[in-house]
Amino acid sequence: MQNYVFVIDQNKQPLNPIPPARARELLTKQKAAVFRMYPFTLILKHVVDNLAPRPLVIKLDPGSRFTGIAVLDQDKVIWAAELEHRGWQIKDSLESRRSLRRSRRNRKTRYRQPRFDNRKRPQGWLPPSLMHRVLTVETWVKRLCLYSPIIQIAMELVKFDTHKMQNPEVDGVEYQQGELTGYEVREYLLQKWGRKCAYCDKENAPLQVEHIHPRSKGGSNRVSNLTLSCERCNAKKGVKLVDEFLKKDPVRLERIKRQAKQPLKDAAAVNATRWELFRTLKNILPTTTGTGGQTKFNRTRSCLEKQHWIDAACVGNIETIKLLTQQPLRIKCTGWGTRQMCGTDSYGFPTRHRERKQVHFGFKTGDIIKAVVLSGKKVGEYVGRVLCRKTGSFDIVTKAGRIAGISYRFCTPIQQKDGYSYGF
Repeated sequence: MQNYVFVIDQNKQPLNPIPPARARELLTKQKAAVFRMYPFTLILKHVVDNLAPRPLVIKLDPGSRFTGIAVLDQDKVIWAAELEHRGWQIKDSLESRRSLRRSRRNRKTRYRQPRFDNRKRPQGWLPPSLMHRVLTVETWVKRLCLYSPIIQIAMELVKFDTHKMQNPEVDGVEYQQGELTGYEVREYLLQKWGRKCAYCDKENAPLQVEHIHPRSKGGSNRVSNLTLSCERCNAKKGVKLVDEFLKKDPVRLERIKRQAKQPLKDAAAVNATRWELFRTLKNILPTTTGTGGQTKFNRTRSCLEKQHWIDAACVGNIETIKLLTQQPLRIKCTGWGTRQMCGTDSYGFPTRHRERKQVHFGFKTGDIIKAVVLSGKKVGEYVGRVLCRKTGSFDIVTKAGRIAGISYRFCTPIQQKDGYSYGF
C-alpha cells in the first residue's frame, strides 16, 4: 500500500488526497498533471468551486536523527514519511571550520588580543546543528499544508528526564503511575541497545530490563547499569557479575561496558529543541502534544511495529488507528551545498577550487533526474540525485549506490534541487 496522492486545483488550493488508483485515472484521462514528484502531487486542469475538503491532522515524532511524519484522516494514516536530519554533519563541519580558522589565526595574527566581551548570543539561541532540526520540521509542515487541508498539528513533546534515567524508581512523576509505568526508561534502553539482547544479540523476542552489576551485590538503578536481555540470558546470568558471566567472551564484555557509559547526546539534543519546535509549530497551526510513554502505549496496544512514522501516527489520545499506507517516503537532508570556494586537506592546505558556474548543460548538482542508458557499459535506468561536471559526465546517487560516468544526453530532469534526497 502506497501513500495517498496530494491534489490541488488550478488555483493551487489543496483538496482531499486521493488513492494511487484514482490518481492514475486522472492522469490517463488528462484531467490532471504532475505538479511535484516528492511528495507526489497532482494539479487539476480546472478550478473546484465550493471547496469543502475533509480536515486532516499532521502528527510528528521528533527525534535526534529521524523525525516521523504522518498525515491522518480521522483514524486513518493516508500519508507518511521519515525525515533524516543532518545535525551531526553540521556539527562536524563547524568543528572543521573552527580548527582551520584557529590554525590560520595562530599563523597570521598570533599577537592579536582576544575579543570575547563583544560577543553576545540572543535569548533562546540554539546551536546551528540543533536549530537545523527545528527548521527542517517547520519546512515540511508548511510544505504539506500547501498540498493538503491540514488544520491541526500533534507532536510528541519528548522529554528524556535525565534524573529519571539515573534512578527509574523516583516517585511523583506522572508517567510512573498507572498503565504507563516504566515506558520512558524502557524506550530509552531499547534505543540505546539496538532492540536486541546484549548477551546473545537475539532479536524479535521479549526483552527484560537487566542490571549489569547485580543489585544484590551493590548495583544501582542508574541507567548506565541497565541493559536489555532475553529471558534465557537473564536467568542464566542470575546474580553473577558481568565479568564472571562473560569471561569467555572478552570482546562482548568490553563492548557492553563501553556502551553502558555511552553519553546521552541524542537525549540532550531532543531536550534542547522540543520547546523551540513547539513554539515554531504553534505559530503555524493549533498544536497539541503527547508524551513518549503515551505514544509507546498506543503503539503496543495496537500491536504495531516500531518505526518512526508509526510512532508519529500514535501520538496523542487515540482509540483506534488504521494504516492505509505501508511505504513511507524517506526524506534525507542533504543541504544546499557549501559556500567554500577552496577545498583543503586534513592539514589545511588548498587542494581544489570550485568554479562559480553551477549549472552545466541545464543541470545543477542536487537535481533529481532520470537517466535511461541504452548502450555501453552503463545500460539501464537510473533515478536519483545528480552530481554535475562541466565535462558532461555526471554521477547519479541512486538507492542501490552511486553510478559514475553517465552522460548528460541520457538525463531527464524530474525535480529541481531543494536540499533533500528522496527514496522509499
